Amino acid sequence: MKDKRRKTRMRIALMNENSQGAKNPMIEKSLRKVVEPMGFTVDNYGMYTAEDEAQLTYVQVGILAAVLLNSGAADYVITGCGTGEGAMLACNSFPGVICGHVEDALDAYTFAQINDGNAISLPFAKGFGWGGDLNLEYIFEKLFGFGHGQGYPKERVVPEQRNKKILDGVRAVTLRPIIDCLKDIDQELVKGAFAGEQFKELFFANCQNEELAEYIKTLL
Repeated sequence: MKDKRRKTRMRIALMNENSQGAKNPMIEKSLRKVVEPMGFTVDNYGMYTAEDEAQLTYVQVGILAAVLLNSGAADYVITGCGTGEGAMLACNSFPGVICGHVEDALDAYTFAQINDGNAISLPFAKGFGWGGDLNLEYIFEKLFGFGHGQGYPKERVVPEQRNKKILDGVRAVTLRPIIDCLKDIDQELVKGAFAGEQFKELFFANCQNEELAEYIKTLL
């Protein structure tokens, strides 16, 4: 059964912080291999190599993820760091982002079906060795191949969907609007989150939030 709450042609943003930038091409390859046959689009925001001029920290990854999701420039974010914990915490610091920590295919499937978030953070150093590319493919298959928010086990779908709505309501009260958050953070830190070589091309072509777009233009 297809989840009608999700776009049938999602735009998925990939981003890496500086400690794991060298793995970006391999991650992108695995992601595209799985999701492009599903009709989804992948936008790679980097880092593209460990030597990129724009060196993103995991905090800046959180800023970038929040801007992409809140502006409509992306429907889903794939990110991570050495352990996956820092990037997850950074992403979850912002409104409009529900990021899960995913290490394997079971994590991916249950996060998609139970928690119905819009971002995942992966550990790209911890336990990431031989067969790492295959593990990524299995994760992406379970994350995107079976819809979202349909419950696991299936008989738990109603209370799980109810709890998700409750959490959304709590976050609406406890988290500030994204534009207010960005303006109150050190502006050089925020600016650095948008320093990737393809950011302008990808973001402004897909952004659906004029207020965010105009604010970001003042930083570039």
